[in-house]
Amino acid sequence: MASSPRGDITGSTYTDLGATTPEALAISTKSREFARQEIGNATLEDRVRQRCAIAVGDIAMAGLLRFRLDPVDAGLAALDAGAPIVADIRMVEVGLQKRGHASPFFCMLDHGAERAAADGITRTSAGLLALGDRLENAIVVIGNAPSALLALCGLVEGGLRPALVVGAPVGFVNAAESKALLRTLDIPSISNEGTRGGTPVAVAAMNEIITIFAERRA
Repeated sequence: MASSPRGDITGSTYTDLGATTPEALAISTKSREFARQEIGNATLEDRVRQRCAIAVGDIAMAGLLRFRLDPVDAGLAALDAGAPIVADIRMVEVGLQKRGHASPFFCMLDHGAERAAADGITRTSAGLLALGDRLENAIVVIGNAPSALLALCGLVEGGLRPALVVGAPVGFVNAAESKALLRTLDIPSISNEGTRGGTPVAVAAMNEIITIFAERRA
């Protein structure tokens, strides 16, 4: 299957690293063609918008996404450097594309259990705090846990510099607030307005960056 050449974001060629059968590719391609028509296809950010809209089955999601400090380019550079990718929950970790790059994965739930029990904080925020300096220059993908995103924002305010934060937690408690706080910080980020979001949005945004990276290396 042909992949888009470097710099080509408006052509008809299409790559889906997760579509491993002809039927899966046909479905994926048709969905992307519809999203291109509805959303536009002028920039790499448009590609992220397309994929996130497809992930939730709602074109309106494209208009809710917010991009700060060239996050797609920041993500591509981080993948090129083999930066670790840190997920808040197992579902996000499992959903992230493992092909097309060499970055290792971490899940916050694998760290900080003792701190969560001792301090009474969420397992995701405890895991994020336990990872500490390993988050420096890492890609952090949060699709479920506003508490983890708030904890990360606190570390960034203290001087931590992740390479990219994809922050799209969903819910009615601190989800909108944590994403709004993320957008005030001087780090590359992808987020969305309001209470919507979730694992599908966070995974879709990061997987599109991985797809672009794989295309450029092909």
